[in-house]
Amino acid sequence: MTKTVADVMTPNPITVTPQTPLPEAIKLLAEEHISGLPVVDDSGKLIGVISETDLMWQESGVEPPPYIMILDSVIYLQNPARYEKEVHKALGQTVGEVMTRKPISIKSSQSLREAAHLMHEKNIRRLPVVDDQGNKVIGLLTQGDIIRSMAKD
Repeated sequence: MTKTVADVMTPNPITVTPQTPLPEAIKLLAEEHISGLPVVDDSGKLIGVISETDLMWQESGVEPPPYIMILDSVIYLQNPARYEKEVHKALGQTVGEVMTRKPISIKSSQSLREAAHLMHEKNIRRLPVVDDQGNKVIGLLTQGDIIRSMAKD
């Protein structure tokens, strides 16, 4: 029998909203010993994820992009829009300001093999699990969940 995501996922995961203050989200990650959280809107629909990687900007700060001056013009050697995005993450005060938008998710009815392939292909450690309509977050699947499932076989 083929295992589905629903067979292995952690149901009813802890979630945050875009309005959640960053210190609250950081405290949740630390206290629950988790590395990321789904971000949902008021109806429970997945709109982003916040992970340790997103929060690293808070501590590390941002280096300005390299540039050269010619006459009175500044010529950036890297995309300045990327710098602006990094500054926004470094200075953000709420989850919505630092979260990763357009998160990758999976439906609970999909096979565990599909989930593992997607996680490997996209190099991600956790997948929010959504209902079959793709609306509400109903679970979370981590690499650890998949490994524990393999150990039971």
